[in-house]
Amino acid sequence: MPVVFVSHGAPDALIKAPDTVACWSAIRQQVPPPSAILVVSAHWEAARPTLSLSAAPTTVHDFAGFDPRLYQLRYPAPGAPALAGRVLAQLAKAGITADTDPERGLDHGAWVPLLAMYPEADIPVTQLSLIHGGSVATHYALGQALAPLRDEGVLIVASGAITHNFAWLDFHASAGQPPLAVAQQFCDWLGERILAGDAAAVLGYRDAPYGADAHPSEEHFHPLAVALGASGGDRAARFRPEFTYRGLSMDAYLWPSADAAPT
Repeated sequence: MPVVFVSHGAPDALIKAPDTVACWSAIRQQVPPPSAILVVSAHWEAARPTLSLSAAPTTVHDFAGFDPRLYQLRYPAPGAPALAGRVLAQLAKAGITADTDPERGLDHGAWVPLLAMYPEADIPVTQLSLIHGGSVATHYALGQALAPLRDEGVLIVASGAITHNFAWLDFHASAGQPPLAVAQQFCDWLGERILAGDAAAVLGYRDAPYGADAHPSEEHFHPLAVALGASGGDRAARFRPEFTYRGLSMDAYLWPSADAAPT
């Protein structure tokens, strides 16, 4: 199975970012039908990697102040406790100690892109947390431990952000305004490094122009490190839908790249 990384943007991407929604739907067309989905979202961190064991994960509306329509949305996919068990086994094999959560639902970093990619909500899904305080290299190693699941029909979806600096955002920006120059510059630098397969440069992104500015905190970059680790060095395809609020790159990546051209 491929590995997918998406920039999930603000929770209102589903109703305000049509190019991004179309991009997520297009990615689905390049992915074979998965047996289950493992989501790693920037919006769940724990002291150790933690797996949800919920058989019916709730839709968590972990945001406030957005369009009331968003709070009516649900993603009623079945849970995947059996997959959670397989993830635990793979992590243990790699020497990574993990925990479980019997009730954890799907936060918006998980259900927002999944609602566009798999609106039928009929594929079992479970979520894996990030490691609070973990490094980029630690999350890359986490992804490497997950890579064998790809051979079992599991789709790994990592959901974070290419840029995540609130000071770069213009919430009053109108459609069609150009992205902030510094956000575009970092986004393109990162895209070049990912497409070149330069994992070392990606993991050292804070030394790049505007790298540290793009991520004042690193939790939204960590899912990309997980995806890169799980990719096993496969060649990536870059998807470049619109920026939102001028400073949020909505770039997505698919490993290995498919024959169809990215959007």
